Amino acid sequence: MFKLDKFPRVNICHVPTPLEIMPRLSKTLGCNLYVKRDDCTGLAGGGNKARKLEYLVAAAQDAGADTLVTIGGLQSNHARQTAAAAAKFGFACELFLSDVAGTPKQDYYHNGNILLDNLLGARLHLLDEGEDEASFAAQRMDQLIAEGKKPYLIPIGGSNEIGSLGYMRCVDEIISQIKHKNIKLDHIVLATGSAGTQAGLVAGLIAAGVDIPVLGICVSRDTDEQNEVVLTLLKKTLSYIGLDPALAEGRVHTDGSYYGKGYGITTPATLDAITQTAQLEGILLDPVYTGKGMAGLMHLCRNGNFGQSKNILFIHTGGSQALFAYQETK
Repeated sequence: MFKLDKFPRVNICHVPTPLEIMPRLSKTLGCNLYVKRDDCTGLAGGGNKARKLEYLVAAAQDAGADTLVTIGGLQSNHARQTAAAAAKFGFACELFLSDVAGTPKQDYYHNGNILLDNLLGARLHLLDEGEDEASFAAQRMDQLIAEGKKPYLIPIGGSNEIGSLGYMRCVDEIISQIKHKNIKLDHIVLATGSAGTQAGLVAGLIAAGVDIPVLGICVSRDTDEQNEVVLTLLKKTLSYIGLDPALAEGRVHTDGSYYGKGYGITTPATLDAITQTAQLEGILLDPVYTGKGMAGLMHLCRNGNFGQSKNILFIHTGGSQALFAYQETK
């Protein structure tokens, strides 16, 4: 296994997270479906950002920071987990969150992740649709520095070459678990947005010399655009750990057929995937990421894209806290 010991990391996650079969969903879809339960990482309800934050918080500590600053949509799972990590490690936290067009509004501004952000003690800066969170965050960081503070900016989704190390580390867990369970994985499928999870997984597989295809179901972009986002971050990650970025060529696969009208806007297939996964497996997905990812996976299984004998692992990246902001969605 490729060693990441030289990169500073704090302990946040409850790991290894379970890797388990989804028997009733498998029977329904005609594929052997497994799930990596990264909704169980433990930080403020769990989710994939906890793995990234182990490295990002360590980087902030090394930089002597006292305030974590990050950006995202109003119901950002990443913002919730960043606020939780800040509380756990004694940082102040400032979140720049923009409204998202087309999302339900009855509970969107006060429930779900927003409720938890406030409970966790973060300072929220709520922006209107179309406003540039990054610009507002940069201005605020200048103010904080002028006040004698030491802010540390974490990118949207925690998705840079530092955050991606979290999912390189996750690959070691997956390889160990499938070996222990005697599973030959044919595909890994996940929802892909800011790209850090997918880039980290692929980088980890490359470093381990394992050629399992990773398919990202897009939540906000078309296939070509998302491919470029993932590929760019994958190359940066490989360079960061000392591997040849050319190893990234041919390893990025995404599918932009399922994201609908845009980020955070549900589709009928999303809601069906959430309902079926809850009622057949007792597993809660979310309306922004995993619901769309599972909708894509279900459609591909039903169409025979994987073949009936294939073993497919779905990465459950968490986010069910956002369900409470989408109560009016039917």
